Amino acid sequence: MIGTVLCYVLLPAARLLQALRDAFFTCRKNVLLAKSPSTQIEGVFAATRGRSVPEEQETLLQQWLEEGVENLPATESVPAVGKVSVTLTSDWLEGSELLMTSLSDLNTSPEVTRCADQQLSELNALASSELQDHAVAELARLPAEETVTVGSSAPWAAVVPQTDHQTAGCAGLNVEVLNDDPAVLAWSLACDAETVPPVLPAQPIQDAVPFYPVPTEVPYHEILWRDWEDLSVQPCVLEQVSKNTPLFEFRVMSYNILAQDLVEQGLDLYVHCHPDILNWNYRLPNLLQEIQHWDPDVLCLQEVQENHYWEQLEPTFKEMGFACFYKRRTGTKTDGCAVCYKHSRFQLISLSPIEYFRPGLDVLNRDNVGLVLLLQPVLPEGLGLKAVSPLCVANTHVLFNPRRGDIKLAQVALLLAEIDKIARTTEGSYYPVILCGDLNSVPDSPLYKFIRNGELSYHGMPAWKVSGQEDFSQQLYSRKLLAPLWPSSLGVTDKCQYVTLCQPKKLGRREYSRDFLLQFRFCDVACERPPQLVLLEGVTDAKPVASAREHSAVTAVPKRRNSLSFLGKQCSGVIQHGLNLTSVYSHFLPQRGRPEVTTMPMGLGATVDYIFYSAEPVENKAGRRLYKDGALKLLGRLSLLSEDVLLMANGLPNPFCSSDHLCLLASFGLEISSL
Repeated sequence: MIGTVLCYVLLPAARLLQALRDAFFTCRKNVLLAKSPSTQIEGVFAATRGRSVPEEQETLLQQWLEEGVENLPATESVPAVGKVSVTLTSDWLEGSELLMTSLSDLNTSPEVTRCADQQLSELNALASSELQDHAVAELARLPAEETVTVGSSAPWAAVVPQTDHQTAGCAGLNVEVLNDDPAVLAWSLACDAETVPPVLPAQPIQDAVPFYPVPTEVPYHEILWRDWEDLSVQPCVLEQVSKNTPLFEFRVMSYNILAQDLVEQGLDLYVHCHPDILNWNYRLPNLLQEIQHWDPDVLCLQEVQENHYWEQLEPTFKEMGFACFYKRRTGTKTDGCAVCYKHSRFQLISLSPIEYFRPGLDVLNRDNVGLVLLLQPVLPEGLGLKAVSPLCVANTHVLFNPRRGDIKLAQVALLLAEIDKIARTTEGSYYPVILCGDLNSVPDSPLYKFIRNGELSYHGMPAWKVSGQEDFSQQLYSRKLLAPLWPSSLGVTDKCQYVTLCQPKKLGRREYSRDFLLQFRFCDVACERPPQLVLLEGVTDAKPVASAREHSAVTAVPKRRNSLSFLGKQCSGVIQHGLNLTSVYSHFLPQRGRPEVTTMPMGLGATVDYIFYSAEPVENKAGRRLYKDGALKLLGRLSLLSEDVLLMANGLPNPFCSSDHLCLLASFGLEISSL
């Protein structure tokens, strides 16, 4: 910012006044968002207050001014200039407030305007009357300014770049200063301060609104702006929510917050980031501000480092009114999953942590974990005799390895079996379920379809294809999924249910195989001669007698069949579940004509984070199950971003978003019924 101000000091006075206004307009936005990683944070919500530019920088600024004066002609000398101090006041808006503050609100903020006007008047004094007289003659020779319009935004004044030695030297100083401040560096987005982005033609996309690049002068909080989509006003939702049916409304957030140990182990993934913004002391306040701003009632976190959880996150969340539960990954891993809920809104009924690692099973030999909670909503006082259904909340982080889809499927099957156990009612139905997590699988992949459609035929499928993360079809030899996917010793059926909890078959017509009927051919009832049977010598007068060997074999068949009855079905290569889950997000942004993304590994956007919730199936079309809201209704969601928008913000993480994933947020309503 200092380098930018210096450039404008050396310009002719008439252009100086206009340039100062533009400079402080941009600087004011940048200062509002500046978060110095060197700031000492008091507690977890400490703000940056009352910091002045260090004396060394003030001395350097004074030296630059003196050198600039020496290079000017004698008629353009400037008077002595006092030191300039830039102060961040405690009244200025900070990170979490900026999430919901538009740029127009910032421009009209009285605190910002008052401080900026004061600094503007100080720097206006730098322009002497002699410089103003000289500028009148110079302006006659300057070409007129050009006006560029980007989309529907305000005009941008494009000044013809200067080529003299003074301007060139100032540009170099500006870049050098920006490189010293990582929080301001990213706002430049590889553009010069005096360079106006050209208007690129809109890319024609079928059935999509024309897309125009966002100007690079726009700060982070506007590039990464996320709208709240109110789904309760849609006609299909209004039909289901009658005016006489009250709802218990709550918000659920799912967020992979990027464990610090994983950052330090994989620095090659974050070469695009300034090292300071990867520091945990910088990232923690950002993450907490974001969570506190969106104020979820249920919080599902992944990649939560254990020591950070116990020392910083859990104490802070408890102060925010959360009850917290944590499950660290098995083995030597230092991160895990956490589920937090506000104890003023919910009460815990049951808790079930899940470890996917099973010794001796190749299909379950990884250290991923999950958590399943059954919560009872707390109704406000004054509703009378009202009741609301319990809510099952599950959180998990599935294996990343794109080549081991068999492990991913087995982990998800174990999670669904645990949900089936926790969410099953005494009548055999299910309480409403919300499943959150980083599933490391893209939309419309086989694993995604299995969760959403309730069925998957996996036999013979390449293992890499399960998650859809990468294409390994060119490999000569690839692992393929064979039935059964997991052994019977795991105790999970092909319907993702524990064998010990399987419901008996419904009464009705039964079909018996020949092998099943043959085991009864020597039982007592079969050996009795029916009284109405016509006696025929040598035909119906003989009584069957079983040998000792046949008798022992027959009596052993039922026991063996009971233990393998479910395995015979899984040998067909089909797995199922009956939870009826659908996704909160559509995974596509119709306004931009681009897919949604939740993360950007190596600069490539992808969706791997999800919030699934219980709904009522309507019909199946081309193998895709359609749903409508049931007792659990989706009322709103926080919109996601597209890959091109995140690229403009230098990817993830960045000075504004301190994780390599975006948070997911949804609002739900549970029907409140009368007792």
